Amino acid sequence: MNFTPVDNKGLVDGFCLIKSAERKTSSKGDAYLDMTLGDRDGEINAKLWRYSEEAHGVYALNDIVKIRGTISQYNGADQLRIERIRKALPSDGVRIEDFVQSAAYSGEQMYEELMSIADSFTDKDLKLIVTKILEDNRLKLLYWPAAFRLHHAVRGGLLLHTLSIVRLAEGVCTVYPFVDRELLVSGAILHDIAKLAEFEVSDSGIASGYSVQGNLLGHLAMGAMTVEKYAEQLGIKRETAVLLEHMVLSHHGEPEYGAAVRPMFIEAELLSELDLMDSRVYEMREAVAAAKPEDFTARIWAMDNRKIFNHSRTDMNNDTKLF
Repeated sequence: MNFTPVDNKGLVDGFCLIKSAERKTSSKGDAYLDMTLGDRDGEINAKLWRYSEEAHGVYALNDIVKIRGTISQYNGADQLRIERIRKALPSDGVRIEDFVQSAAYSGEQMYEELMSIADSFTDKDLKLIVTKILEDNRLKLLYWPAAFRLHHAVRGGLLLHTLSIVRLAEGVCTVYPFVDRELLVSGAILHDIAKLAEFEVSDSGIASGYSVQGNLLGHLAMGAMTVEKYAEQLGIKRETAVLLEHMVLSHHGEPEYGAAVRPMFIEAELLSELDLMDSRVYEMREAVAAAKPEDFTARIWAMDNRKIFNHSRTDMNNDTKLF
């Protein structure tokens, strides 16, 4: 946690994100707040004793607050005793990206790049449906994660994952010129679009769980339904819509991994492989970056419980290069 010392007696202040907050009652009958505060560097348990809404205000999950208090040890761990607390103000100039793990690029930057790519399509149907879906979902896309847990489960992770696959697809098309570039890129842009309805996500850009729709239907089925709905509204040729729907339904590759059908044409197969590649490289990079040089990571569930070796020949903290 990045706190600024105020004196030499342990008094500190700084801005934090509320990761949990529960009102409790002390043994003396006084109300207090038991909180977990955090930023991108860590977390700390905090207590606000003799709490009252009138005196201190009301606080909720994912609020950014400025606090002043003292840090001491409790049961072998740091604990913050809050003396003052208030919500962050616009004039404070703090950003949510400073408190939660976020994509290396802004949502606006990645969104505009995807819109520019789609707007350059020569296929009028693909251009129309992709740009319209992007336009209608712009606000959520700017901060939405790609997962509840696992790969790209960060603020802006959905656009990071999407644009990464688009870049990979563009490279594949230079090697295999017979691939329909615009169809493959369209599928890459739309393949996870229904994750916008699959997760419960706060303004922080971090998912807290799955929605009812997400649990009952999943993003593959909902994604195909979204493509079908827009295609009907926009008058897109049915043949084109079916290709996109198939790519969405099959991009997990195998039924055991959630695919409704296996990929049945080249662009669908490529999308499935590139999606798997990007998700696995992200998982491996995150794990290796946390491992000691010349050592193995813990077992990674998403990688079939494999341990990954950190050969330390490259810097795993280099960000994905999209621009």
